[in-house]
Amino acid sequence: MPGGGSSRSRMPLIMTKFQQSLPTAPNNILLLKSHSMGVGDLLRSSAAWAAIKARWPQVNIHLCMLSNHEGYVVQELIGSHHLLSSVHFITAKLGRPGEERQKSLSIRETFARIQASLGALPLDLVIDCEPAGIRTSLLTRRIARARSAISVGIAQFPLRRFFYNVSAPSNRTYRKSHNLTRLMDYTERDFVVLAALGIERAGTRINLRLSAKGMAWKRAFGPTASPGRKLVVLNIGCGTSDALVKRPEIASFVENFLSLYKAVPFDLHLAGAGFEKEANTQFARLLEARMKAAGFNCPVRDWAGELSIEESAALLDCADLVVSTDSGPYHMAVALGVPTLCWFKFDTLPSVHRQEGVTCLTEPQPFEFTSAALDLLNFDSSG
Repeated sequence: MPGGGSSRSRMPLIMTKFQQSLPTAPNNILLLKSHSMGVGDLLRSSAAWAAIKARWPQVNIHLCMLSNHEGYVVQELIGSHHLLSSVHFITAKLGRPGEERQKSLSIRETFARIQASLGALPLDLVIDCEPAGIRTSLLTRRIARARSAISVGIAQFPLRRFFYNVSAPSNRTYRKSHNLTRLMDYTERDFVVLAALGIERAGTRINLRLSAKGMAWKRAFGPTASPGRKLVVLNIGCGTSDALVKRPEIASFVENFLSLYKAVPFDLHLAGAGFEKEANTQFARLLEARMKAAGFNCPVRDWAGELSIEESAALLDCADLVVSTDSGPYHMAVALGVPTLCWFKFDTLPSVHRQEGVTCLTEPQPFEFTSAALDLLNFDSSG
């Protein structure tokens, strides 16, 4: 998959009549987001958090995420993220998941919830990470005024810059100045607004460390490979109705893993949510039959539905290689720094991580899959 280039050029800041001096060493920054509560969508933002900490090591980063409902699985993972000092998930709609009509809370009600969640937290900067929408613009302005902070946002459309003390130009301007394609890498999105602070991505990767809960599970239950074998984790994933279109054929996984096993023996562990266990079971049965016919014995352990998201991260961290579709565990493995092969059913350029130790293939043939997997198994992240 081809990727976009990069440029060292910086965009000019846009200052409004409300301009204030940016602090040279802010103590507390609030990031306001309302895009998606998918694991990958939120974890992608961690590269921006790391870049902020690289600029201001002492700063406390606070994330305020407007969600449609309570109880998203990603809350557990992001709530304990090592780069964040606090996380505030604010439910912005009334109703239950799946209902066609759900009433959104008013700006006043949402603002009140945010204020209550933040408590007496002092803020230096309030950053609206969203490029569009009046909701986060109004909230950013109100929060900043209430806390005597500087508001930062994106001048995506005419007049939008007047909601902020300091703003960055539009997504389009950012792409052009950085020589990026229209289908911009999802990780790059938060860096549009950070350009207003002079913060560039400069190759920063997404980040994740195991939480205390994840570390405890790894110490107590984390698998290790049998002597002379590698430990491979496969996440077939894409089990929700909207993601099934991204799931490759099970038989294709089987043939590719058989090809890899012929090159290097491994113990195989299957990740996944409880509703993905049926696909894992189908894969394990087909693989066992093909392995047996070829005279091989590949141990398979299915963890689907047994682990929390933090324990799932620990399972990924045990692996010599993670193979995944374009779903949450793919981004988790990349963020953990585990050698990762992502299997795409079709080209999805914004989802591609372009960094060492990660390979993305579209419907690979067995020889292509095996070659890429062997390269990743030999990858030395310390080098």
